[in-house]
Amino acid sequence: MLVDRRLKTLLPTELWRAPLRTVRPQDLAGIYAQPRPEVARLVDQGVLHRVAHGYYIIVPPDHVGRTWLPGLEAAAAGIASSIYGPDQVIVMGVSAARVLGAVPRALATAVVAVPSQHRPITLTDRSAQVRFVRRDTDTLDAERVETPLGPALVTTPEQTVLDLARRPGLGNAEAEVRSAIATLYRRSDSSRLAQLAADQGSAAALRRVEGWVGHEFRRT
Repeated sequence: MLVDRRLKTLLPTELWRAPLRTVRPQDLAGIYAQPRPEVARLVDQGVLHRVAHGYYIIVPPDHVGRTWLPGLEAAAAGIASSIYGPDQVIVMGVSAARVLGAVPRALATAVVAVPSQHRPITLTDRSAQVRFVRRDTDTLDAERVETPLGPALVTTPEQTVLDLARRPGLGNAEAEVRSAIATLYRRSDSSRLAQLAADQGSAAALRRVEGWVGHEFRRT
């Protein structure tokens, strides 16, 4: 058991094992006889943060009793991981660009690739939404990236470039897409990018990228 000394609250170690520290009451039946009242108690004591209806994130110990808000992309990965498991969820599109540092401003929509369709989830701690995109996650080029909530799968720069080019409006941040593509294209391995485009039938998207990047270079 882990003890938050300031609140004198016992937090079962099983909760800390949850992917990206995100839990749902229905997943805690093996820990608590009545999970929902226990979760509500932990929220009241500042140990759990309610991020969306039915989804809670463990507050870092040094932030208990203080204002704390998890990053949108990490929270989205946590929510999705609690539904599908961490190995079936990949942060993609403009959200991957954000995690990879190619989009500087905070966004209001997070995009995650998942193996089956799910309705969007509206967050309750801010004006934001998690959007789920059905993809064959086994075929996406992804890497584990450390987030403030723990490691999450995120599409590689090469995969992100292609995804942004194919669906620039996904995530409601189209104004950010071309500059993000240009930034990630510079980081990409050209042969790997070309192979991904060939394997995924994205040759047209790659040509679009090359046109956009050439335009960005001419502007600078």
